[in-house]
Amino acid sequence: MVSTDICQIECTKVSKRRRASFFVALKPGLYILLVLAVALGAGAYSLRKYGIFSCSASGYASGTYLSYCNATSYGDYDHGAIWFGLEPAASAAAANAHVLFLGNSRTQFAFSSKATSKWFSSISESYYLLGFSHSENYTFEGPLVRKLRSKAKVHVINIDSFFEQSETGPGKSVMQDESAKTRYEEKRQWQRMHKAICTVFDPVCGNDGAFFRSRSDGAWIVTGGPFPSAPVSYDEKIDRDKFTAYSALGKQFLPMLNSDRACTILTLVPAVKSGIGTAKAVAAALGFDLVSPRLAALATFDGVHLDQESAQRWSAAFLEQAGPQIRKCLSEPPGMAYRDLRGRKLVSD
Repeated sequence: MVSTDICQIECTKVSKRRRASFFVALKPGLYILLVLAVALGAGAYSLRKYGIFSCSASGYASGTYLSYCNATSYGDYDHGAIWFGLEPAASAAAANAHVLFLGNSRTQFAFSSKATSKWFSSISESYYLLGFSHSENYTFEGPLVRKLRSKAKVHVINIDSFFEQSETGPGKSVMQDESAKTRYEEKRQWQRMHKAICTVFDPVCGNDGAFFRSRSDGAWIVTGGPFPSAPVSYDEKIDRDKFTAYSALGKQFLPMLNSDRACTILTLVPAVKSGIGTAKAVAAALGFDLVSPRLAALATFDGVHLDQESAQRWSAAFLEQAGPQIRKCLSEPPGMAYRDLRGRKLVSD
């Protein structure tokens, strides 16, 4: 009886020692798993909070890509996508379009309308909206047009901030930073994961502001929000500093649109406190009439860009005014002298 009790006591001690040894051996593994779980959780949170997953995937379609996500760790993709040819269909469409729209994001939202696509469809002509975010200007779009070897016969330029001399962050980066292409390629890869996950599990992703670009015509689709809307207003005063600078830079830039691009149309897309006075003065100094319809009750969806209904009405009015000139330019054979809207020769053949 005593020997049996002793055996039970010894067996219990051995069992406890084995369990203790097992847990001692297991502790490093558990620790590693815990660290991995925390790291994965932190990474997922960071992607959701600061990365591409903070934006909705609702703008993806077979012919679109995410051009901009308002997230700290993602931001712009559009500049690199076109400059580095990461979206070949978009770059080709921009290069081959007969009418090219240049300018900032206001340009994009104003002409990303059914009125624009319907008008060009009615005359069976190609166009491309080659505007960019970050108040992009000629310092990037000029070199980009040359890089694309654009076949455009007509250029529509929103002179809102187009002749600003300072380079924007994304524009300077893609043109001068040797590591920029790698970063933009990584952004392209992230879009594949973003689209695959967020189009199926929508609640996983956020609703930060995002723009999606159509590869075929460059039109933007906005998602996310909400945004604080505001009515369009105008400033009739002439900013003398801007007038002097914009006029000088415009005279340098416009002749770079070679003689095969027969026409240039200058416009000002309306917004809050639109600098209409300065724009008219700059256009006149460059030898053009500003084509910028002034309609009642226009509004912005975010205090900066025309909302969808206003863009529809304004782009239709613009094309009604500029349409005859666009048709005329498209019908002229290549090699014509570069002329302004009044028919005056600006650059000799």
